[in-house]
Amino acid sequence: MELGFVHILSLIATLAVVLGCGIYSSRKVKSADDFDVGGRSAGVIMVAGSIAATIIGGAATIGTAQGGFTFGFAAWWFTLGSGMGFLIMAAFYARPLRKSGLTTISEYLVINFGPQAGPIASIAASLGIFFSIVSSSLSSVHLIGGILHLGYLPSAAVVVLLVMGFVFFGGINSSGMAGLFKVGLIFATIFVGGYLAFTDMGGLSGMHEAFPELPWFSMFGIGADHALFNLFSMIVGVVSTQSYVQSLFSAKNSRVAALGCLLAACIAIPVGLPSVIIGMFIKLHHPELNSIDTLPFFLCNYLPEWLGGAGLAALVLSCVGSIAGLSLGVGTLFSRDIFGAVLKVHDSKKLLWINKLTVLAVTLAALVFIHSHLDSSVLQWNYLSMALRGAGVFLPMTAVIFFKGMVGKKAGLLSMFGGIASGCAWHFIFPTSPYTLFVSLFFNLLFLVPSIAYNLLHSKK
Repeated sequence: MELGFVHILSLIATLAVVLGCGIYSSRKVKSADDFDVGGRSAGVIMVAGSIAATIIGGAATIGTAQGGFTFGFAAWWFTLGSGMGFLIMAAFYARPLRKSGLTTISEYLVINFGPQAGPIASIAASLGIFFSIVSSSLSSVHLIGGILHLGYLPSAAVVVLLVMGFVFFGGINSSGMAGLFKVGLIFATIFVGGYLAFTDMGGLSGMHEAFPELPWFSMFGIGADHALFNLFSMIVGVVSTQSYVQSLFSAKNSRVAALGCLLAACIAIPVGLPSVIIGMFIKLHHPELNSIDTLPFFLCNYLPEWLGGAGLAALVLSCVGSIAGLSLGVGTLFSRDIFGAVLKVHDSKKLLWINKLTVLAVTLAALVFIHSHLDSSVLQWNYLSMALRGAGVFLPMTAVIFFKGMVGKKAGLLSMFGGIASGCAWHFIFPTSPYTLFVSLFFNLLFLVPSIAYNLLHSKK
């Protein structure tokens, strides 16, 4: 990508505004609670913004365009599935979670299953979130390397600096403010780009002339079983993710939490469609291009320079903002559930610094990991991530919400441990199998169902 002067000026100005928001937000951070959940004072817009800042990352933009370039409309499942997950959260999970007044999913499980549940849930959830950070890190390094013509190490260094500016100073407030600005940029650039690509190809009739029906126009072009599994993984993963639940905990009340989640769904669902269309446009005109460069290449070469520069900044913000929001979720889990609950560190300032340093450490670990996977697919890491997140958290948490007081502590712990252990074992024995999540959920139910049935029968007597 060769950027003109206007490209560069627009890009720098946009990034400066967002990083300024992060630094401004840092003035409000005086304690770990301010950093983690913004003092529990967020309104609907800020809750939706912090969720959007995390979900609309490298996978929702660059990864979805990469999928559109490779196999067409089936790449839309990522943002469709995430939006459906947020709708389900708004309907069934947001209110009880916010009413609990807690900070992490692990704390919620500890109250119901005992202290041993905390470390199990934190480690399992963090492992799953890590692979989403890997996905956005992969997008970020390719994007920044392409814009600045840098190698891997300098690009990775830029990513670290941007993440520090995003969340290291402002925490959840920074993530929310940046999310609002980023969503506006995404809608103003990627949707304009999608419309231009759509009309340039001659609309649907022109696209049908250029591409065969299968796999390009089928939502099941990658196989119905694979597509539905990806959808299910997204829903399970979204509901089980600390980063999104943390945004609900930051809401001023349970109604705000539910409405913020609903608004986030309305933002997330349509974002993937223009990215898919842009991917197909580039496939038609530049089939030789590296698929991961599809979206930034389009913004650089097919939009006016001032808008293209803002669009490239929006992509950088999408990728880095997602890393920041997800890393913040891991940092909160470790500071609260490992250092706070297990190691008995209760000093608020110490917990604040533990959280910040964990954010930095997780970001560095993801960048080290992707060094040997630079040519991999962005979406594959996200679907793996969603499956891992749900293995030990989704059904145990769901059982507690829908069958309050009906799940025994031992059954809950065995369900969590069984889901995680069986998933890891299955993946080790059958490394090419994509359906690890189903194995984990089976073992969750193996312990949860008898306990719930037993308590329901005895409650009627």
